[in-house]
Amino acid sequence: MRYLLVEDNVELADAVIKRLVLDGHAVDHATTLAGAEDCLAVAGYDLILLDVMLPDGDGRDFLARSRAHLETPVIVLTARSQVADRVSALDQGADDYITKPFDFAELEARCRAVMRRRGGSARNEIALGPVIFDLLAGTLSDGNEIVELRHREIRLLEVFARHQGQILSKSHLMDRLFSYDTSVTENAIEVYVGRLRRRIEGIGLRIETVRGLGYRIETGKT
Repeated sequence: MRYLLVEDNVELADAVIKRLVLDGHAVDHATTLAGAEDCLAVAGYDLILLDVMLPDGDGRDFLARSRAHLETPVIVLTARSQVADRVSALDQGADDYITKPFDFAELEARCRAVMRRRGGSARNEIALGPVIFDLLAGTLSDGNEIVELRHREIRLLEVFARHQGQILSKSHLMDRLFSYDTSVTENAIEVYVGRLRRRIEGIGLRIETVRGLGYRIETGKT
């Protein structure tokens, strides 16, 4: 998944980015609201982590202005612990908030929870036909066999799982998996798709190549 982190504390931002990248996510970083607007103008994101106090304004005001056209889930990062501040963030359109300083494990859990709610699920699982994809454990299970996936494979399969039945172009997959500062070509997508294919081929899943268009996941019979 591709995240946008809007945070002017460079040390904190670097730590958050390293943790999320380790989990297989792509993260773009903006230190100002203007920078965030530039990112949103040219890319789509699965989740935004938004600081409150930024050099050029209040993140909550930015969120309130943006909610008319911005549907991306937002977690507000705030050093303010007062109930009124948290209520204000939620009322302005935040999907959740986390108070600084925070534990990275809690941040990751809140990210997963927001994504689950946005996807209409109460669990960290997605059904792919008869196969259950556990996003937290990074496993696939058909009731008999369990397949363990690596971080990048988890994130790639998550993109396919959230767009079942759709043909996804190489450029779309690149946009979901890699940040601006990562230099990749469409050949990298071919490599990752090839690796994922080999991992899932024995459990009833298949990634179909649609010539000239991209890829689509086939889940078999239910």
